Amino acid sequence: MGMASRLMKSFTVAAFSIFFTLFSVNTFAGGGENDSTGKEENKFNAAEVIFGHILDGHEFHFFDIGSGEHKKPVSIPLPVILYSPQRGLDVFMSSRFHHGHNPYKGYRLLNTHYVDSLEKAGVDIKKEGLYAGKIIPLDAGGNWDKSVKVYDFSLTRNVVQMILSLTLLCWIMISIAKRYKRGEGVTTAPNGSQNLLEPVITFVRDEVAKPNLGHKYEKYLPYLLTVFFFILINNLFGLIPGSANVTGNIAFTLVLGLISFIVILFSSKTHYWGHIFNPPGVPFGVKLILVPVEILSVFIKPFALIIRLFANMVAGHIIIICLISLIFIFAGLNVYAGWGTTVFSIGFTIFIYFIEILVAFIQAFIFSMLTAVFVGQAFEGGHDEAHHHEPAKA
Repeated sequence: MGMASRLMKSFTVAAFSIFFTLFSVNTFAGGGENDSTGKEENKFNAAEVIFGHILDGHEFHFFDIGSGEHKKPVSIPLPVILYSPQRGLDVFMSSRFHHGHNPYKGYRLLNTHYVDSLEKAGVDIKKEGLYAGKIIPLDAGGNWDKSVKVYDFSLTRNVVQMILSLTLLCWIMISIAKRYKRGEGVTTAPNGSQNLLEPVITFVRDEVAKPNLGHKYEKYLPYLLTVFFFILINNLFGLIPGSANVTGNIAFTLVLGLISFIVILFSSKTHYWGHIFNPPGVPFGVKLILVPVEILSVFIKPFALIIRLFANMVAGHIIIICLISLIFIFAGLNVYAGWGTTVFSIGFTIFIYFIEILVAFIQAFIFSMLTAVFVGQAFEGGHDEAHHHEPAKA
């Protein structure tokens, strides 16, 4: 296992370095060139690259080959599923839009340049809810048709990656469960993937569930393990170049936080709500201040889960892309400055990349731990019961 782990790390670093070095070469080839009118072509837009990575999209984009008019993106298109009461159902691949440059079947995929042109034309893009990656209907003249209502059910890269993560999670857990059912790891020593996952499962049980949930830990352990591994797999998938940053999407963390909030509410008892609406041993004047704070804390707990995971995963990806963007920025100023920056940027990127691998595990652990803490607080005497039911130590 140790040798395999080292080989995997070496392969990851090499692939990551080669991937972004190719990016650098493409940038140097096209950076700083002027056309006949004196305008710069291929001017690097750091904001577009950063938000293009952390936001959702209709394709998995890996890198570009060439530059200028000859630039060819290397990507995997995803299905576009649109329904309009006026036009009916349309299903096609996102490659039909040619990365937002061409309309198809009366629809257009907005890219950054088109959104900027709408804004310059006086359209309030924030009020109209327009952004790069949104699909809008067009009229016969190729202009935005506000009279047509469109419902987008497309399989975006966040959705596809979540499906892949869920499939992988189910496959791993079911295969391991079948091994235990056959007696492997019970009557004999665990082997293979059991050796890898059994310590993690035991850790979540002994360090997360038992200390916070006491004798009721078995009731909540399946949920805690599901949340832990689902977040972990999506965190690790998000570190693959060209993949989606699912856990850096506020909608993803919002759903996880709402599910935990529901679990917390259904786990609560009279004792818990009594301490919130009528704190014992507190003067009446203080209760007038304390009770609203306690009520607010009920909603702050899931909000903390949502924001903590979202902010940490977004921040790491932004740092990595900003470091790589320095190559493009300096290359736009001077080719030699770009090459000189490449060494330092890739070095720091690899360093941050390995920190992000650690953060992927830490954030999955923290989300599970805080969920267990909040659930333990919700049912009566959670911490006291946990201590009462622990076996006496010699």
